[in-house]
Amino acid sequence: MLPSDFSQRFDQLCPPELYDQARRSFDQPRAVTFRVNTLRDGHENVIERLQAQGVSCEPVEWSHSLGLHAWQVEASQREALTYSAEAESGDIYIQSLSSMLAPWLLQPKPQDWVLDLAAAPGGKTILLAQMMGNEGRISAVEPVKNRFFRLRANLERMGVDNTQCYMKDGRAIGSIKPDTFDRIMLDAPCSSESRFKTYDASSVEHWSLRKVAECSKKQKRLIQSAFDALKPGGVLMYCTCSFSPEENEVVVSQLLKKRPAQLLPIELPDSINNVSLGITEWQGKALHPDCQHSVRVWPSEQMDGFYLALLHKPLA
Repeated sequence: MLPSDFSQRFDQLCPPELYDQARRSFDQPRAVTFRVNTLRDGHENVIERLQAQGVSCEPVEWSHSLGLHAWQVEASQREALTYSAEAESGDIYIQSLSSMLAPWLLQPKPQDWVLDLAAAPGGKTILLAQMMGNEGRISAVEPVKNRFFRLRANLERMGVDNTQCYMKDGRAIGSIKPDTFDRIMLDAPCSSESRFKTYDASSVEHWSLRKVAECSKKQKRLIQSAFDALKPGGVLMYCTCSFSPEENEVVVSQLLKKRPAQLLPIELPDSINNVSLGITEWQGKALHPDCQHSVRVWPSEQMDGFYLALLHKPLA
């Protein structure tokens, strides 16, 4: 069962044409998606190696046109994929398709200095490094000790060598390094609503409206710190795996009111049609009208739920 407060809010937010598919997604395991790691030698034949082990891989067509090199396997093959030699060696990285969209939209360049705030376990950091060809510079920040060491181990296993990791509170980075980074990724800690499963009570036991409010408070400080650390002319990706407006549009709206930020329109491939535009009103309170330029990805058999907002810092 899903929490009743969550269900009521989800029903209010989800577009009618996407509702049935989105609600069904909580009731059954999704397909498992992964990326081929082009930073490692020998990645060209990794799919053939997996298939030789009986792992049936299907290409995610739209991802290949974007250069993301994503594949999927049936949920029943999750364990075989997770414990494959290819996963353990770093030839592939298991990651949700929605999560892959955030680095792709940020579009880092090889010469950029990129900040990944709240970076663990490192999936987006790895994709950023891959998009940059292991050139340029990435600073990956993670304040939680065990997650920090997991991040560092994942980057090493995947062959990332343009990244320096820091165990720091992201809320302080804006004052430590103002106007510094060309691109910033902020996949903010959230209530993780997209990971709910009706068949797994432990997936929802942490959730409450109070938890949502606590996350929102922290997210507002993180996004302001990230924006302050962004170089004029730079771009910031803010994302969460939550549906709650308090963690998404409300956070972005406050930044737009407190900082000279511009919300950029997001364009996704036509084949990704399980999305809706951001809302501009919630529970009787108006939000910044530009929040309509953000997007909410609704869960499906293939994709997790996700929220994406792309922000620009104008030149002075």
